[in-house]
Amino acid sequence: MPKHHAKNERTKHRYFAYLEEAKRMASSSVDQAAAALSLFEASTGHKDFAAFHIEQARRFKRELDDAKHEKTDKPLARATIHSRLMAVKAFFNWLAGEPGYKSKIRYADSDYFNPSANDSRIATAKRERPAPDLAQIKHVLAQMPHETTLQKRDRALIAFAILTGARDDAIASLAIRDIDLEGRKVFQDARTVRTKNRKTFPSWFFPVGPEIEAIVVEWIEHLRTDCLFGADDPLFPATKVGQDANKRFAALGLDHKAWSNADPIRRIFKTTFEAAGLPYFNPHSFRKTLARLGETICTTPEAFKAWSQNLGHEHVLTTFTSYGSVSSHRQAEILRQLGRPDSKSAASSDADLARSLRDALARLSCHE
Repeated sequence: MPKHHAKNERTKHRYFAYLEEAKRMASSSVDQAAAALSLFEASTGHKDFAAFHIEQARRFKRELDDAKHEKTDKPLARATIHSRLMAVKAFFNWLAGEPGYKSKIRYADSDYFNPSANDSRIATAKRERPAPDLAQIKHVLAQMPHETTLQKRDRALIAFAILTGARDDAIASLAIRDIDLEGRKVFQDARTVRTKNRKTFPSWFFPVGPEIEAIVVEWIEHLRTDCLFGADDPLFPATKVGQDANKRFAALGLDHKAWSNADPIRRIFKTTFEAAGLPYFNPHSFRKTLARLGETICTTPEAFKAWSQNLGHEHVLTTFTSYGSVSSHRQAEILRQLGRPDSKSAASSDADLARSLRDALARLSCHE
């Protein structure tokens, strides 16, 4: 059985270029589309895309339903199946308009890759994702050792994530010059910092406690004074690895290079939280922590808008709908409070903010 089809490969090459240049998709997203198409081709025996028949889509869906995860040997998650089907559907929708395929593939053919309505609802349902509260983060920071330079770096990394709300990949690429301690400001310049959608924006330290800010300040001073790092050096340098006195590879301190991706940051978070006796909370969960904190302390729409912009969101509804959903624990607490005699006065500011956000949602719906 052939493992590739030359004509298909040329067609896929054009499609991937279209995704990157016209649709402006990240390379990681293009890789996921490529993986899904490879699975579909294997399902058809690498037949020419021009020979597509709707039965191929049906068989591909059946095979995904029967497939097992290569590591856990469990059935694939509905979300995984859904994303693969949507990737192949998008390809055939594009293919139907391409020369040499217009007479063979109809736009409607791509609809045969749709999963069932029930499976789509399961795959796309929004589920509550855990996020630590501020007290848990402070507990972790208090438990972390900070005698060595590497220990200081790891502790400052956790503190910086909650102080700024920066994404992990942006943190990995920040330089010392990007931090203005006097102005309590971070400048995320997309020319050098790996921000989401390569957006450039300033943000200021969140009010999460002077002890957290002090950890970050002490770390930067340690880099400048004790490690002799300059403004162009990374804020969180990678670990320098080499041979120790026993000719064994070991961590020797800091390198002058930044991390190439956020994987080391996630490992530090995982190790740190587990050492503190808490479940692993990934770096992105800190942004949800900050969104929830903003809902609690922001008493006006303007304040919440400023809080939202500080997270890098252009629209306040992004913060409110994507990060600000009420946790089940908090939901139960609110409902209990509403039954108390003094609940109205205690919740007046929250009600004003909620009313303003509700009105914003209503205005948005009118423009759609």
